Amino acid sequence: MATNNQAVVEIAQTASKFSSSIVLQAENKYIDVKSILGLFTTLVSGHSYELHVHGPDADAAKAAMTEVFEKHGLHVNLVSE
Repeated sequence: MATNNQAVVEIAQTASKFSSSIVLQAENKYIDVKSILGLFTTLVSGHSYELHVHGPDADAAKAAMTEVFEKHGLHVNLVSE
């Protein structure tokens, strides 16, 4: 079951507010979270994802991304490098 469009758009819009690199790892695929197309082809409800965040505003980005994923019922684990 694919994720709803609103979740994809909101996740991409939230990611775009930050200058940090935000990459979603889904099994062996790495997706730029700022790419709506990439998210559409990757996000599926019920899967668990890993989020890699690097950059000057990484802490704020991690908090915001965790919030938006949880809001839409998506499981995401933040990877601490």
